[in-house]
Amino acid sequence: MRNNVPENLMEHSFQVAVIAQALALIKNKKFGASVDVDKVVSVALFHDAGEVFTGDMPTPIKYNNPKIKEAYKDIEAQAEKRIVSMLPEEFRPYYKPLISPDGDSEEYRIVKRADKLSAYIKCLEETASGNAEFSLAGQSTKAALEKEDSPEVKYFIDKFLQSFFKPLDAL
Repeated sequence: MRNNVPENLMEHSFQVAVIAQALALIKNKKFGASVDVDKVVSVALFHDAGEVFTGDMPTPIKYNNPKIKEAYKDIEAQAEKRIVSMLPEEFRPYYKPLISPDGDSEEYRIVKRADKLSAYIKCLEETASGNAEFSLAGQSTKAALEKEDSPEVKYFIDKFLQSFFKPLDAL
């Protein structure tokens, strides 16, 4: 979609890492979990590393057809393997689980929620700047976040989301 506010992969990854850190801390401090916050942040920093080679595919295309979804996941996995293979041998074991994390881990699920929150913030930001192209995406992303039934996401939305839209003088 056309963007009023451009965003590159590095900016997006940083925002996801900051949100993921907050979600992990909220989960630990408010809801009694014991998530590895440092691992969450590290996974978040590299969560879209494969897009260096693949580019970003729009969510409606990526996830609405099971065959395309499976093919894209394979392409992402190949890109991640390529990135890891480019590292010096002694660093590969460290970076591999960050670039290709265990999809069943709680740390990974937190990063996915943070990525979805970042997408929701992007939709709200674009809509607020007059870009109606993001209004439906914002609604569906909000519904997906609510479907997650994640107390840390709800807490983040209730306590932090509004600060993304305040002018500097109001902070």
